[in-house]
Amino acid sequence: MPSSAMPAPRRSPGPQAPAAVTAVGLRKSYGDKTVLDGVDLSIPAGTVFALLGPNGAGKTTVVKILSTLIKPDGGQARVAGHDIAAAPDGVRAAIGVTGQFSAVDGLITGEENMRLMADLHHLSRQEGRRVTAELLERFDLAEAAGKPASTYSGGMRRRLDIAMTLVGNPRIIFLDEPTTGLDPRSRHAMWQVVRELVAGGVTVLLTTQYLEEADELADRIAVLHGGRIVADGTADELKRLIPGGYVRLRFSDAAAHRSAAAVLADAVRDDEALALRIPNDGSQRELRAILDRLDAAGIEADELTVHTPDLDDVFFALTGGSTPPNQPEEAVR
Repeated sequence: MPSSAMPAPRRSPGPQAPAAVTAVGLRKSYGDKTVLDGVDLSIPAGTVFALLGPNGAGKTTVVKILSTLIKPDGGQARVAGHDIAAAPDGVRAAIGVTGQFSAVDGLITGEENMRLMADLHHLSRQEGRRVTAELLERFDLAEAAGKPASTYSGGMRRRLDIAMTLVGNPRIIFLDEPTTGLDPRSRHAMWQVVRELVAGGVTVLLTTQYLEEADELADRIAVLHGGRIVADGTADELKRLIPGGYVRLRFSDAAAHRSAAAVLADAVRDDEALALRIPNDGSQRELRAILDRLDAAGIEADELTVHTPDLDDVFFALTGGSTPPNQPEEAVR
């Protein structure tokens, strides 16, 4: 279980923030297999929204529908103010998409891949060269820029793929499991890129096989299971949905420890560590109640930590024990 004295700070888009992406009642089936069964989404501009679910849950299908690659069987969606059915060209002009599988052409160099993308975005030759050089440097690919992409490692190809997504300076980016195949250092570097993008006002819809990644990056997280969104909230809100959280108080004085145990009757004592463990959901209200009881008795703890279930626990609880995502979804699903 992770522990922390204070919850990690999260960005707040504010109540007036416009929605960059909305979806109501999205449905999609393949034959007799229902993949999406009425999915609703609302993603505020300038935030990271993570979509979690078991393999085959339909995360990639959501991305493909919102990016106009496939049509839904039912429901409506708007991306950057454009209806995905009525104005697909407007949607495509506003977004960037990095899919599960690399779009890099291995027969040409990294730099040529970037320039090709610049040409597709109708950038001038000078602007295309500038953007290409900037992104290759940003993704630590400048030294390998003149080598065929087929010689790149998996992580390098992934970084090039994402760099190509950014050539058109999209305001909304769909990242479908973007760090799959990256080593931990590269993954953390990618997280920093996402943070920088969002700090600049970009909206990111992220599907990921790493629960830690969603916890680290996302302002809000939705869990997709059985074709429906079964939970939606901040990481801290989701962690409070399931039991298992507690507050741990530690004392340096044995007398204070005994007194606190008497005041907090529901606490589990650890006499050797001079600690108490109190079942708690980590909410501000419940924390204040514990501290008020200690203050009223004139007792002061030396250390207070909040332990909450992690996203692995949340995932198992919400998906009925399904295996957490650990590999890319099938291409169509």
